[in-house]
Amino acid sequence: MRLGIIGLPNSGKTTIFNALTKGNLPTGAATSGQFEVHTAVVSVPDERVDRLSAMYNPKKTIYTQVTYVDIGGLEKGVAEGGLKGQFRNELAQVDGLVHVLRAFVDDNIPHPYDTVDPQRDLDIIEGEFLLSDLVMIESRLEKIAEEQRRKGRTLEKATADEAELLERLKTTLEQDTPLRDLDLTDVELKSVRGFGLLSLKPMLIVLNQGDEMRDYALKYDHKRSNIINLQGKIESELSQLDPEDAAIFMEEYGITELSADRVVRLSYELLAYDSFFTVGEDEVRAWRMPSGATAPEAAGVIHSDLQKGFIRAEVFHYDELMELGSENAIKSAGKLRLEGREYIVKDGDILHIRHSS
Repeated sequence: MRLGIIGLPNSGKTTIFNALTKGNLPTGAATSGQFEVHTAVVSVPDERVDRLSAMYNPKKTIYTQVTYVDIGGLEKGVAEGGLKGQFRNELAQVDGLVHVLRAFVDDNIPHPYDTVDPQRDLDIIEGEFLLSDLVMIESRLEKIAEEQRRKGRTLEKATADEAELLERLKTTLEQDTPLRDLDLTDVELKSVRGFGLLSLKPMLIVLNQGDEMRDYALKYDHKRSNIINLQGKIESELSQLDPEDAAIFMEEYGITELSADRVVRLSYELLAYDSFFTVGEDEVRAWRMPSGATAPEAAGVIHSDLQKGFIRAEVFHYDELMELGSENAIKSAGKLRLEGREYIVKDGDILHIRHSS
């Protein structure tokens, strides 16, 4: 699960990267047109894992993880010069985007467009994503049309189906609508995955605020997207402190929860992943799965051998465990279920996989 952090120069995206990853990458290291990529893996905060760990007292506690990529190379003039190949290629490889918009005023940090206007900055980058996708789709349609002229009625059905889908995507882009608004099937998504379409990727918009929070009525009402405010500089500084000092700092600023933690959780939710758990004295662990995964598919997340040899899954839910207090109580209450291959695993399920060796 890989999310690319993007933003115009001096938007503070590297500061946000540090806040999310508890890193200390020098700000400005991946801006000003210089192409650089920095990555870090972050555990997804989950109170359920904390409570399960307290209940089982395991040797190891493991959370699900997100990889954040700070991608440099976006610069002023993108609306005129377009997205550079290397930058676009890196974006094409991520599963989703974290778009940092500058919402702070600081005379010592010039804005590339002179004034602070998050809506304008968002519209500029979004427009380039739409144009980039449109160019790619039109190029593929031209190749299909050439192939159709050569083969005529012998054109493969898969290619004809692809052309029909691409025409639908092209129409959407020409209406200045991001492709993430479309309800594409899994088959359709798989057929266009190789294109790395940017406006199809889920996007979390982060308004990077200063010491004082400002109210920006950002207009962005699209599917598979979300907006959050974050005081990047403050939270980046907090991420470098030990927990006790951070608690004092947070109390002084009236911060009850780090927005960086909420950004990580929203990043996870944005990509339509659910979590299930395995528990025991050795390990309590959260596992990531696509929403709607079957029991064998969830078993495969743990290990491919478990999916191949899947027989049944012993299942109970986290909420039931918290309500009843123990696995023995779960069994006594008849809440432990045996589920087969067709079972759709739910977010918060606790699984034990029965399998053949």
